[in-house]
Amino acid sequence: MTSTASSPDTREGQAAQERRPSWQRRLRRFGHVARPADDVGARLVPPYTRPGPRLWTTLGLSAAAADRVVRRAAWLGPLLVTLVAGVSRFWDLGNPKAVIFDETYYAKDAWGLIHRGYEVNWPEKINDDVLRQGGDIAIPHDASYVVHPPVGKYVIGIGEWLFGFDPFGWRFMTAVLGTLSVLMLCRIGRRLLRSTFLGCLAGALLAVDGLHFVMSRTALLDQVLMFFVLAAFGCLLIDRDKARERLAAALPVDEDGIVRPDARVAETVRLGWRPWRWAAGLCLGLAFGTKWSGLYVLVFFCLMTVLWDVGARRVAGAVRPYRAVLLRDVLPAFVSTVPVAVVTYVLSWLGWILSPADGTGGYYRDWAATQGRGGGWTWLPDWVRSLWHYEHAVYEFHVGLSSPHTYQSNPWSWLVDGRPVSYFYESPLPGKDGCPAGTTEKCAREVLALGTPLLWWVAGCALVYVLWRWAFRRDWRAGAILCGVLAGYLPWFFYQERTIFYFYAVVFVPFLCLAVAMLIGAMLGPAGSGERRRVAGAAASGVVVLLILWNFIYFWPIYTGTAIPIDSWRSRMWLDTWV
Repeated sequence: MTSTASSPDTREGQAAQERRPSWQRRLRRFGHVARPADDVGARLVPPYTRPGPRLWTTLGLSAAAADRVVRRAAWLGPLLVTLVAGVSRFWDLGNPKAVIFDETYYAKDAWGLIHRGYEVNWPEKINDDVLRQGGDIAIPHDASYVVHPPVGKYVIGIGEWLFGFDPFGWRFMTAVLGTLSVLMLCRIGRRLLRSTFLGCLAGALLAVDGLHFVMSRTALLDQVLMFFVLAAFGCLLIDRDKARERLAAALPVDEDGIVRPDARVAETVRLGWRPWRWAAGLCLGLAFGTKWSGLYVLVFFCLMTVLWDVGARRVAGAVRPYRAVLLRDVLPAFVSTVPVAVVTYVLSWLGWILSPADGTGGYYRDWAATQGRGGGWTWLPDWVRSLWHYEHAVYEFHVGLSSPHTYQSNPWSWLVDGRPVSYFYESPLPGKDGCPAGTTEKCAREVLALGTPLLWWVAGCALVYVLWRWAFRRDWRAGAILCGVLAGYLPWFFYQERTIFYFYAVVFVPFLCLAVAMLIGAMLGPAGSGERRRVAGAAASGVVVLLILWNFIYFWPIYTGTAIPIDSWRSRMWLDTWV
């Protein structure tokens, strides 16, 4: 019997069109396509794409051997991409041997945290002594007022504890997290796009993004924040698949073995224990405990995961999916994310909490016992009131931060690499510090936090594509990518009068890479495309990817602080705002 999907009856198709909502009929002119009626099980848990049989025939592999290759590629491909990313990030990691940009704060704060339990007040102009003496330098006891939570500095401190108080030590953990984030993105992209190739492509694009690369080799907090945000997204993605598998298993199966929708099951079944949501809550708490901007990500991701549940119950046949989710899923979703994140955040202050409250501990640790005596909240423990006062003071600092900076930028310019940040710059003379002896002029050594330009400019086009895909094709994958971008990007538009920097964008770089991978997947063509379509798509996609790779290699010297002739440096300053 011929299926309706492959050979529809004209009258049935007309009737189906009439039954569709009017907004769907109006949006057809823009490319909206209604979801086809098919196996609900396949819609809840879509299969992974597999290469066609022609490839295996060309390679001379049997069906069994092809299955083994596909299974192993799911991990071997991401691991290979990660190996390349790791080698590039750890190569000469201690260079420049200097305290660059905001490492002057976070490297020293991390060293104080792991030795005192709180940040200490270092003398001014001590960086040269730190570079010369390393771990032998005397650590002050006076507490320092800092405006970021401690998680990111603890992470940086792990590297210092393992390898010493020097540039390699304080950059080690950001390089580790930068490398692991490439592995995570490969696997996340594979699960999201249901393609090992596109997942590895997304990870490879992240590996050759200049901003991510530079942040992986610098001891700043934003790379740590990016890692925990991406980890939380991955946990929620796994949770989505697991929950939908349970829902599909609960639905009835007809005599042909096809899973059919059922309103009663879809609206009443409980999805059980969801440990990946708890893991996401932990990661979101660590993100919030690194920088407060992680709180926005918590809000966006919680809303996203609830909407995923709505979509799952709707596909399963729920007549009132929002009501079903409100009754069955919202409370468990809240408990497994928000309280877990808050508890994680508070525990991240444990070193400060356990420090002495007699004025010799962390900054403001003695506030409740001194300036904060009296009032209506004295029934709370002193550390709670002192910590609350500290947080309030930090909040006032952040909302009032407007001191001009040479490299500050408006978020409107970020997607086009409008104003990158120079972390380090020197002008060595010929024959010194790597400058070729035969150079007629001086050289330039720079570490520039600049996203690979061609990747970012293609990503701008990719965001338009995924927006169209989400709005008119109702593609949840595009919506998930947009959510990741907006969670890390949109909040900064509310603080345009503040002193903010382009490198904050590293938090949503992985989602830009996912958008580009999704766009390239569309360029390759859908399943069943003809050979000419496939060849043309592969050629165009290959050109785009190779140009991005070339662009990264071209800018390699100004990502790594390699000395190059000043004319070569000038040729890489494509925009006036990069200088």
